[in-house]
Amino acid sequence: MNCPKCTMKVRDDAKFCGSCGYTIQQAAVPANETVSQPQAPPPPAAGTAFNFDTDGRGQGRGYTWAIEHQGAFALAVVSLQAGQSISAEAGAMVSMSGNVELMSEMKGGVFGALKRAVGGESAFVSTFTAGGGPGEVTLAPGAPGDIAGLEMRGQTFCVQSSSYLAGDVSLQVDTKMGGAKSFFGGEGLFLLQVSGTGLLLVSSFGAIHRKTLRPGEQYVVDTGHLVAWEGHMQYNLRKAAKSGLLRSFLSGEGMVAEFNGPGEILIQTRNLAAFAGLLKPFFPSQGGSGGGGFSFGS
Repeated sequence: MNCPKCTMKVRDDAKFCGSCGYTIQQAAVPANETVSQPQAPPPPAAGTAFNFDTDGRGQGRGYTWAIEHQGAFALAVVSLQAGQSISAEAGAMVSMSGNVELMSEMKGGVFGALKRAVGGESAFVSTFTAGGGPGEVTLAPGAPGDIAGLEMRGQTFCVQSSSYLAGDVSLQVDTKMGGAKSFFGGEGLFLLQVSGTGLLLVSSFGAIHRKTLRPGEQYVVDTGHLVAWEGHMQYNLRKAAKSGLLRSFLSGEGMVAEFNGPGEILIQTRNLAAFAGLLKPFFPSQGGSGGGGFSFGS
């Protein structure tokens, strides 16, 4: 249906318009009829965990969201109702309405902030709250790539720290130590463990590819291409080539994660570290003197 005030399209069961904030009066229920209470959706079956909104739009707790310009330069647009909030990684904000208040805090206290900093994230988490009326916040990652909106339903996902963009304030986001295997995988010693119900925005360098594993199926992913996976999945880190370190080095592949199904994995089609390596020869030489031009060799 459409909002009676601004005519924007809203969900049939919406209580307010995410665009203008107008309160929508729901039709009265006759006295001889009973209203069935909505039931919480059942947990998704293994391998169908990541609930994507196919149109890149959705509705959360007091806000609506949309992914604009999907592809290499995606932008997340979150429309907040008065008093409602959204949490995001520090530095993810592109723009916001003048009445939106930004507050940065060390989520999880000093120890939690320390873990986030060691894991390659900002020690601070940004919370955006609309004050005095509806407001808008736009968010984007630092690197080019896509954004996916995942509707979590009492689930737990593991997310690479560089792929976390934003989420519902009710979600529990904790930094977990991946152990030595994560450290030697070159993707940081810590991973994000996200749990709960609500919107989770993840970003990728390149496009996002979904891979569903059957029970007992094994699948190998380069650690630099991981975005997220189901929290229950078992995985091991190893060299890309099983026959030896030298062959793994000569193959140009580093460490890989070997997953065991059932479960679902989100994979990014490009590797940011590999891309940085391609650009390195074109960077100014640090050992050169003077104005920092490009080094073409001697």
